[in-house]
Amino acid sequence: MKRVYVLMALCAAIAGCAVSTQQEVQMGQQYSSQLNTDLPIVKDAAIQQYINQLGDSIAKLTGRGDLDWQFFLVNTDVVNAFALPGGFIYVNRGIVERADKMDELAGVMGHEIGHVVKRHSVKQMQTQQGANVGLALTCVLTNICDSQASQAAIQVGGAAVFAKFSREDEKEADEEGFRNVVRAGINPKGMASFFQKLMAEEKGGGSPVDAWFSDHPLTQDRIADIQSLIDKTDPAILKSLTEDTKSFQDFKSRVHALPPGPKPKPATP
Repeated sequence: MKRVYVLMALCAAIAGCAVSTQQEVQMGQQYSSQLNTDLPIVKDAAIQQYINQLGDSIAKLTGRGDLDWQFFLVNTDVVNAFALPGGFIYVNRGIVERADKMDELAGVMGHEIGHVVKRHSVKQMQTQQGANVGLALTCVLTNICDSQASQAAIQVGGAAVFAKFSREDEKEADEEGFRNVVRAGINPKGMASFFQKLMAEEKGGGSPVDAWFSDHPLTQDRIADIQSLIDKTDPAILKSLTEDTKSFQDFKSRVHALPPGPKPKPATP
């Protein structure tokens, strides 16, 4: 079975052949299994339940609602989130602690779900833009890479190889994320307010947000595009959408009470 996964990864990365949904899910499952060993995944049952419920409320209403979506919270204050092929979404604690309301966290999750809905990782592999994805998968699946190389591919900061998308992919994920949250009955204003918050922190020299800007090239134009979508939405509809809930605030308090996660290890030359 391991050989099958490796061949799929190499085929996608080198030959640019088509990747089926089944293959996409299998690759995501394999990589997720490795990540869940290497990353400080939060095991708290109440926290896991909430983030999966929120994620499912968004993902199950998309065009890929049939996927077995899984959501994970990583115990690191580095501000980042990323998606693996097949519906595996990772959100860092730093995102939750900066989200003042539920719609801000939902906006981030809707964006990452958008990457999966649009199969951005798969398209990268099929067009050979993500040849490093195949290499990283091969490292993970065959254990032929040394530990330093493996750690470079799987950082606690969340800068996974699958997080590297083009600016066009990011814009498309923004638009898909907007539709995703509205469809789920959540106010999309949270997307714009959270991105504005990150922009302000980045300008102030906030190092915890560096990983986000590395993986998600965020510009004022992207925020303006989201605001344009908000402005085009019927105000009556916007007013009917949920911005915050007590369950989110309880969830955030529980996350805040977690012990600090391990510090990211510096890369070894």
